[in-house]
Amino acid sequence: MTDIEAPGSAGTQLPCGDHEFTVRQRTQTQLVLRRFVRHRAAMVSLVVFVLIILWAFIGPHLWHYSYEKYTEDNSKPPSWKHPFGTNSSGYDAYAQVMRGTQTSLKIAIMIALGSTLVGAIWGAIAGFYRGIVDAVMMRIADLVLTLPLFAIALVISSRTGGSWYWIAIVIAGLTWAYVARVVRSSVLSLREKEFIEAARALGASDARIIFRHLLPNALGPIIVNATILVATGILTETALSFLGFGVQPPDTSLGLLVSQAQTAVDTRPWLFYIPGAFIIAIALTINFIGDGLRDAFDPRQQRVRQ
Repeated sequence: MTDIEAPGSAGTQLPCGDHEFTVRQRTQTQLVLRRFVRHRAAMVSLVVFVLIILWAFIGPHLWHYSYEKYTEDNSKPPSWKHPFGTNSSGYDAYAQVMRGTQTSLKIAIMIALGSTLVGAIWGAIAGFYRGIVDAVMMRIADLVLTLPLFAIALVISSRTGGSWYWIAIVIAGLTWAYVARVVRSSVLSLREKEFIEAARALGASDARIIFRHLLPNALGPIIVNATILVATGILTETALSFLGFGVQPPDTSLGLLVSQAQTAVDTRPWLFYIPGAFIIAIALTINFIGDGLRDAFDPRQQRVRQ
């Protein structure tokens, strides 16, 4: 893509009648960023998601109530003093939702990073070497994909005491195979390109080709899948905590808050619907960001949907 600028700007000058126009060449990164910025839903979602992160991680240091300390107000509806109300034990729901959002985001982001790192490397190695290496590695990935995520996560999480990092490790260990399959498909195509042949001819090692050439060129689908895993992590952690096998008190998460408030839907609905709204907001914003990144890295996707 090119932009036409006034004469005198940096770029390549092309004659047009009596005038000269400058054509500025853009790098691939600039093109991706430009397409992403033009995706309004993705940009709005990105702003909302960043605000949620800042609120969850900075807000507890500024708020005058702690998520783990009682107040004198029991079962109070939302007010200026307690914007999200309080529960029957006197805990400030605003402080608890901030802490719950923080915990859920840490789990989801750790799942996305862990699954993406392992899956990308696994898929790149399998796609690069092909043959018996590819067959063995992808059969292992297929085996992981057949494992019942919730059943295994329930069993392991119940034995780890509900620590958020153990929950993240367990879920990441059962989701990396999705990324591996996507990256392998990209690498199978990339490995036949001319720049890979040139790298081999110049004596580049297999490791250098994989990490310096193949993985950077497969960055688009890797980033898109990472955003999807954030949403998957939030929803999986919510389900585990709702069933009582996720984060355990005195810590809390959005899923645990929803689980604890399910019996108070009619009497104290704010305790149930507010953390539920945050779960939905995070999942939706991540999905819109993923859509924007998909269209930015591959604009053909947008044209197909239209």
